[in-house]
Amino acid sequence: MNDITEAEIESRLARLGDLRAAIGQAIVGQAEVVEQLLIGLLAGGHCLLEGVPGLGKTLLVRSLGEALKLEFRRVQFTPDLMPSDILGTELLEEDHGTGHRSFRFQQGPVFTNLLLADELNRTPPKTQAALLEAMQEKTVSYAGVTHRLPNPFFVLATQNPLEQAGTYPLPEAQLDRFLLHIRVDYPSEEEERAILAQTTGAGGAAVPAVMQGEEVLALQALVRDVHLSDDLLAWVTRLIRASRPGEATPEEIRKYVKWGAGPRAGQALILCAKARALLHGRLAATRDDIAALAAPVMRHRLLLSFAAEAEGRSADDVVAALIRAVPLG
Repeated sequence: MNDITEAEIESRLARLGDLRAAIGQAIVGQAEVVEQLLIGLLAGGHCLLEGVPGLGKTLLVRSLGEALKLEFRRVQFTPDLMPSDILGTELLEEDHGTGHRSFRFQQGPVFTNLLLADELNRTPPKTQAALLEAMQEKTVSYAGVTHRLPNPFFVLATQNPLEQAGTYPLPEAQLDRFLLHIRVDYPSEEEERAILAQTTGAGGAAVPAVMQGEEVLALQALVRDVHLSDDLLAWVTRLIRASRPGEATPEEIRKYVKWGAGPRAGQALILCAKARALLHGRLAATRDDIAALAAPVMRHRLLLSFAAEAEGRSADDVVAALIRAVPLG
């Protein structure tokens, strides 16, 4: 917490409450999804949202952009989408006065603060890789020139879990680039009734702008200063290592996991636990923070075995078994 007063910290934490409330004016329910989305934002990572169409994923991202006064763009990924359609391309321009011709780089939709990559698994691997490289490096290189992306830069990619025909599933190495894999489920009956009432009336709820991009960057820096005890650090290390099949791992892991999580999962789990603590107004992470985020951090980083598929075991089941089998102390 260097160079930050206690009053400034309290002010920034209060702004997080305002941000959650602002999004809630447009989004009914989905409290866990909103929380995980904000955690990804505070931790400075990208999120992969999985859910059937019509659950408000696009509205959620747009509402977040409006509440944060950030530029928002949406790209519908299709089989014919090319890397230049996302990153940009060079245009040949002519000065009509001198007749001189030169190339000018025309920025693509990736040059924004909040990018919704809708149905990312419907575009070929070449285009997927181009976007994921930009996500990792925060730059775009074209014709030998490096163009830096805006800061903050946050990608939300969606994929439909139902339709598999005509899709290109993301390889494990590319899935690992996403900080969180967020599941978007159907709303409860009460929430669905509220959604129907709110969206079929005369006017929709406006999302107030409560935070600037500079404040987001300040909060991201504050996340790094949240305290994590040595005991919790050791526990996260054991959890990640226990996800890799071997003689010392729990029996369920040896049976249901083919490949476990790498060190990036441990980094993501710690950062997300710190971000959750900050979101809840605390300056120290707890066991509950880690346990709450173990599934969204690890579910896309585990390659399950045939036995898991045959017995109907999901990645979330495996993570739950890990939490039970690996003690804190």
